[in-house]
Amino acid sequence: MRIGIGYDVHRLVEDRKLILGGVEIPYEKGLLGHSDADVLVHAVMDALLGAAALGDIGQHFPDNDPQYKGISSILLLEKVGQLLNEKGYRVVNIDSIVIAQKPKLLPYRPQMAENMAQALGIPVDCVSVKATTEEGMGFTGTGDGMASQAVVLLEN
Repeated sequence: MRIGIGYDVHRLVEDRKLILGGVEIPYEKGLLGHSDADVLVHAVMDALLGAAALGDIGQHFPDNDPQYKGISSILLLEKVGQLLNEKGYRVVNIDSIVIAQKPKLLPYRPQMAENMAQALGIPVDCVSVKATTEEGMGFTGTGDGMASQAVVLLEN
């Protein structure tokens, strides 16, 4: 068994779509980044790569590589899943959390979990997606950005 932890953060800006867990969420701002800036999927990918001691997403999908400009993070998650399979790892479970003051994410969480499970070829009941606020404190609480954390368990 191997455990990994991931963390990601992105700034919220106007004129960008908000994508979390591969779901487009109606909101007046979106996350700034080279790809679709899906902070949730980025944290999950880093946790998976870390658990397998395979580096991080910046190493595998550098933000200065034009082929990743605007790419869906769900597609990148599929690539991470393929890499894990090639190395003999199986995802046992994922526990993740999005930290954001707004918007409310409860209605979108089941689809986020489904998207990530499907990308990795695992049952949806192996993927937990939670959300919390920081009670108005810090950059997530003021609405300047969003963060996400993930913990994963792999089996070899």
